Amino acid sequence: MNATQDPGHCPRPSQGARLREGAFVLLRWVVGALFVYLGLSKALDPVQFLKLVREYELVANPVLLNALVVVLPWLEAFLGLLLISGVAVRGSALVLVLMLVPFTVAVLRRALAIHVSTGIPFCAVRFDCGCGLGEVWICSKLAENTLLLVVSAGLLAGAGRRWCVRYRLLGREETE
Repeated sequence: MNATQDPGHCPRPSQGARLREGAFVLLRWVVGALFVYLGLSKALDPVQFLKLVREYELVANPVLLNALVVVLPWLEAFLGLLLISGVAVRGSALVLVLMLVPFTVAVLRRALAIHVSTGIPFCAVRFDCGCGLGEVWICSKLAENTLLLVVSAGLLAGAGRRWCVRYRLLGREETE
């Protein structure tokens, strides 16, 4: 029986679609590894991370602030592991988007405050944003977060499904 006779048969994806899917799988692994690294770097130095988070003045309650500092790094590392392994990719990507948007806004607000108070050019603003990479140039940090948001949105939309554990466990084809 050929593809035209089988109504349940999915046509093979084009070369461009396979390349795009392969690129998103690679990006999924890179983003996953990055979040494992960033999460663990914060988790292994919670006092420094607490000092950096406190500078944003987002949370006034000390119990909530301490809980955030304890949970957030491990959540990042866990989400990274899920992305690498291909488990709950869309859910992990959704949580990353929901984390990246407010963090990016907070970093932008802090950078704008530094820019206004010091009078230095915006892209010359440099500080430790608490992301786990030390001091960063604000323009490169905003570009990095934008790229992470775009990749996470692509994963949320269903790209990068190839080699996901879920599809192997359920006996489905990877191209679904």
